[in-house]
Amino acid sequence: MPPQTTVLEYLRESLGCTGTKEGCAECDCGACTVVQGELEGDRIRWRPINACIRLLPTIDGKAVVTVEGLKAADGTLHPVQQALVECHASQCGFCTPGFAMSLFALYKTTCHADRASVDDALSGNLCRCTGYRPIIAAAARMYALAPATGWRAPGVDDPAPQSDEERALARSLAGLRRNSTLELEAAGQRYFAPTSMAALARLCIEHPDAQIVAGATDVALWVTKQHRDLGTIIYTGAVSELRQAATTTHELVIGAAVALSDAFAFILRHYPTLAELWSRFGSLPIRNSGTLGGNVANGSPIGDSMPVLLALGATLDLRRGDVRRTLALEEFYLGYRRTARQTGEFLEAVRIPLPVERDVIRAYKISKRFDQDISAVCVCFRLTLDGRDRVQSVRIGCGGVAEIPKRAHQCEQALLGQRWDEAAVNSGAAALEREFAPISDMRASAVYRTAVLANLLRRFHVETTRPGVATRVVEYAAR
Repeated sequence: MPPQTTVLEYLRESLGCTGTKEGCAECDCGACTVVQGELEGDRIRWRPINACIRLLPTIDGKAVVTVEGLKAADGTLHPVQQALVECHASQCGFCTPGFAMSLFALYKTTCHADRASVDDALSGNLCRCTGYRPIIAAAARMYALAPATGWRAPGVDDPAPQSDEERALARSLAGLRRNSTLELEAAGQRYFAPTSMAALARLCIEHPDAQIVAGATDVALWVTKQHRDLGTIIYTGAVSELRQAATTTHELVIGAAVALSDAFAFILRHYPTLAELWSRFGSLPIRNSGTLGGNVANGSPIGDSMPVLLALGATLDLRRGDVRRTLALEEFYLGYRRTARQTGEFLEAVRIPLPVERDVIRAYKISKRFDQDISAVCVCFRLTLDGRDRVQSVRIGCGGVAEIPKRAHQCEQALLGQRWDEAAVNSGAAALEREFAPISDMRASAVYRTAVLANLLRRFHVETTRPGVATRVVEYAAR
């Protein structure tokens, strides 16, 4: 079987598990949602993922639960399934398995979910006929139903109780752990999943034209939509060093293969004002598969993490063989989808400076849909004021307004040293309007992008000088 076979294709065509559906084949509808179980320590961590864009070999050593596996051995429905039935939360039924799996993941990881948590859990699932009210009602109802044998919801006293079935599964997964590189070859395609940094470095030099993937949330679309042959694939997700995140005395160090959901949670501990942007980055299943390093290395001008990382002053650790170098993120992007990554080189880690006193940080995403949509404009402002209310330092990262993610240097210069007042903001807004020459496309016109970018600077000023207005803006956006 070719290494670029998707999990969805394997489930339906090889295993006959047709409960998992193909709706869009681009992680937009959620009909293909399954739940992945991965061993962390001696316990299993459950996460929803999109089967349509997950390459089959990347789930080596992991468990996958589909809708067929929810009911008990005696046929008793799982509380998630029973809640969907009782709340009349299905009509045509095509999307229902995906909703059931997203709810199952929520059920497995929380003992109670408020409306915001339910909305986030279902952000990657679309329904065209039932409407969402009964599905949301089912999310509340499932906790009131008796746990099904084998799949228990977390309790108040024990945040993650395990059944005998889960403990047995954990032992099985422990026995599947690899200590050396997984190598596959079929249909003229090759796949490597090294387990050490040294092995990864060696493979990248031996196969300089290989496609390096982590979550493959973008690369998989080349397969499902363009039917491209990826050739040789090198998977970074089995290298444990790349899946670590740490805090030093002055910065955050996030390995290139850390999942977006984990990376964002880690960043939020220090930068809580980024919460809304991170919650609107794709859907939860996308954030569970995609990685921060992959989003950075991809080089897309509309990736939402890059404007933030530019504003925060992020740097990159790059490695080729035994040679390492550090590069400022703004120096990494050379042109549309072109980066400074050398042949045989790979991204090891993203480094983000810790916040300093008097830092003010806000990020804004403008898109047609609030959830799970590609940005028309994304911008992040990092501002530090001195004791006289003057701009001591400022960094502005922008996405969607140029062929690469870029800092707004002219605007920064216009603001630097000025009082943080309306006059300075108007001067900075004028600089922003001159600085970029965005394109017009299906997401927004060039004129709109230019105007919005300048107005977001004005919004940032209002929110940082009139907190009451900021609260009302956030509340309005939530509605």
